[in-house]
Amino acid sequence: MKGPRSPITDIAELNRLPDSGFQAVLLEGVSRTFALTIPQLPGALYTAVANAYLLCRIVDTIEDEVSLDAEQKKHFCRGFIEVVKTGAHADSFAAELAPLLSEQTIPAEHSLIRVIPRVIAITHSLDAAQIQALAECVQTMANGMPIYQALDLHAGLKTMKDMDDYCYYVAGCVGEMLAKLFCHYSPEIAAHREELLKLSVSFGQGLQMTNILKDIWDDAKRGVCWLPQDIFDETGFKLTELTPTTNDQRFRKGLEHLIDIAHGHLQNALTYTQLLPSHETGIRNFCLWALGMAVLTLKKIKQHLDFNDSSQVKISRNSVKATIVASKLAARSNWLLSLLFNLSSRGLKTPDWQYLPVSHSGQ
Repeated sequence: MKGPRSPITDIAELNRLPDSGFQAVLLEGVSRTFALTIPQLPGALYTAVANAYLLCRIVDTIEDEVSLDAEQKKHFCRGFIEVVKTGAHADSFAAELAPLLSEQTIPAEHSLIRVIPRVIAITHSLDAAQIQALAECVQTMANGMPIYQALDLHAGLKTMKDMDDYCYYVAGCVGEMLAKLFCHYSPEIAAHREELLKLSVSFGQGLQMTNILKDIWDDAKRGVCWLPQDIFDETGFKLTELTPTTNDQRFRKGLEHLIDIAHGHLQNALTYTQLLPSHETGIRNFCLWALGMAVLTLKKIKQHLDFNDSSQVKISRNSVKATIVASKLAARSNWLLSLLFNLSSRGLKTPDWQYLPVSHSGQ
């Protein structure tokens, strides 16, 4: 006998759920990490942040869809920007896109595309300032990501500045959006708005660089590389020579340098979190869990520079649990958070090396 269908693939059942349950089921289907962290937020933020993540995931789904060519991706990205901004034509947009998705796209993303009208209805139930923050993020992401569809990424990106820009389009702009939502939620947080907005881009970049480093070999199998050649020029390694079987000390040295840069961004993520009011433990934990897991992932990569599969540097469930417990215990104390960060990230910096960028702007 077949068991009951999962709500994630049963659209009728999914649509019968209240908004909070509807978004929770979708989040669980497309990202277990965010399904874990977003519920830590205060209720007044949960709906907006959950919705924001689903909107970003729709853009990701369009960009990752193998059945769409570059022009189709541009068409759907432009169309989605307008749907998010106006709230109009969500039904026709979903009806046009859904049949084009391939079997390589996971069932949860098929469902997400089919329920775009409900997702957009939730977007437009938010406050005007929240809608604006979400729409600006989607516009930045949907305009920026197609740039990289046209590039030959077999040999990586040319410079660290190019990597900064890519990380901004896929993660830094999400960090900015979250900072805007936090400031809208709390006048106390809004007192640090300018500094938080600046640090939020760095926060996003630290998380994205960690993901890129973890997934180097998965990407290499697809003939894709997101690493910057100028960092490896210093070590004498050409990214054109990178294959899934590469075992080269010069390459590992370049990885060490990128870990150093990512560590600097995560240091900014800690500063960002420490600027949030100590009594806002839900928002702090939302930030700290992501930060802690990124630090532990970088640590694992640094300890296994010869890894050749992302599974080898994936942190264990026990490490995730330890991050959660430590974050909860230390969340209110900036001193304890600094101590935890310094202890857990020890060894991530490269002694006697410093990256001196020509331009370090992510925008």
